[in-house]
Amino acid sequence: MMFTTFYSLAQNNFSLINGVKKQTISFKLLSNLIVFPIEVNGRKLNFILDSGVGRTILFNISNKDSLQLKNVKKIKLKGLGSEDSVDAILSKGNIFKFKKISSTNQNLYLIFDDSFDLSSKLGITIHGIIGYEILKDFIVKINYGAKRMTFYNSDVYTYKTCRKCEIFNLKFYKNKPFIEVGVKLNLISNKITPVKLLIDSGGSDAMWLFEKSHPNIKVPKKYFIDFLGEGLSGSIYGKRSIIKGIVIGKFELKNPTVSFPDSLSIVHARQFKGRNGSLGANILKRFVVTFDYKNNQIMLKRTSSFKDPFRYNMSGIELVHNGKLLVREQNFTTYSFSTNQGTVKQDETIKEFNYKYTFKPSYKIHLLRNDSPAQRAGLLPGDIVIKINGKYTYDLKLEEIVEKFYQKQNKKITLIIERNGKNYEYIFFLENLLK
Repeated sequence: MMFTTFYSLAQNNFSLINGVKKQTISFKLLSNLIVFPIEVNGRKLNFILDSGVGRTILFNISNKDSLQLKNVKKIKLKGLGSEDSVDAILSKGNIFKFKKISSTNQNLYLIFDDSFDLSSKLGITIHGIIGYEILKDFIVKINYGAKRMTFYNSDVYTYKTCRKCEIFNLKFYKNKPFIEVGVKLNLISNKITPVKLLIDSGGSDAMWLFEKSHPNIKVPKKYFIDFLGEGLSGSIYGKRSIIKGIVIGKFELKNPTVSFPDSLSIVHARQFKGRNGSLGANILKRFVVTFDYKNNQIMLKRTSSFKDPFRYNMSGIELVHNGKLLVREQNFTTYSFSTNQGTVKQDETIKEFNYKYTFKPSYKIHLLRNDSPAQRAGLLPGDIVIKINGKYTYDLKLEEIVEKFYQKQNKKITLIIERNGKNYEYIFFLENLLK
């Protein structure tokens, strides 16, 4: 990574090049988060599309990425996780490009805190997050089911008649979009409480609500303390529970999970006094979402996943990527041939066995929820997970393993783990604490 300084003009917008009117790209959907590549100053980097951020942030940049940043100065950044700020660098005049979309003069913020590591939690290298700067210049349609998003020239885009759709007004605070919805907080009542939520495509959960931000917002009787995610300034913990429903116009989602983050983790987030929480990707993914920042609106179209039940990690395990593991695998080559013995023709087959060594992913337990099924079984943070339900984990993606922790109540989980050079077997059953 290199830094250079030179005079730079005002911040430029993103635009479609060569006269095209739209650009569709594919993305990865990992833990409900949209991940797609952008070239920054000629280097391809992986970004999370996060409507909850007002500025573009880079992290996890090493010398091998050979990224040259321009017009830099040191600053401090604050974010979710604590009241503390983190050291960062502001860089101006950077060139961003993906497909036929580009900007020649973008600002970005680079943080060096190694503890802010989304890569290990998603299983692929994540270099940054981008939101407002890319969403403000287009009408952006996100199809979570097809894992595609399309950027339209807003000057020529026309809305089509859509019976399954509804358009909602957005209000912005510090370049972040807010929507007004209703929540049914009591499981035995249909009373609707109006709330103003940040639309946060960079949050994996369904919804966050801030305690005491409204007289009716109280933590339900059934809840448990859980790890909610990572912020710029550290880990975020809070209470996880369930409410009767969330009402977004004509759409009502029943029994969504909801998290109440610890008040110390959201001091910075609550600078906007009118905010009651966040609407996350576990709700957004149930729609085709069309952001239209220029007209201060968003369009939602319900999809076939709209009624999917809301699930959560019932194991208590926070699993992360743990680098590479050298694995010896047995292969064999089959040779077939025919032989004549007198008047009899015989077919014969010979198998030649050999071995090959390949690097495959390794996974370890990062955190364990207190009094969770996994903790009670005897598992520990730092345990390397070798097998899950009879399958080697190095043959699975991180999300494929974690998915197994979201299954039904009483589902049996068998883990083979490595601890201090020895293998151990642990068995536990998934437990729904909110039933």
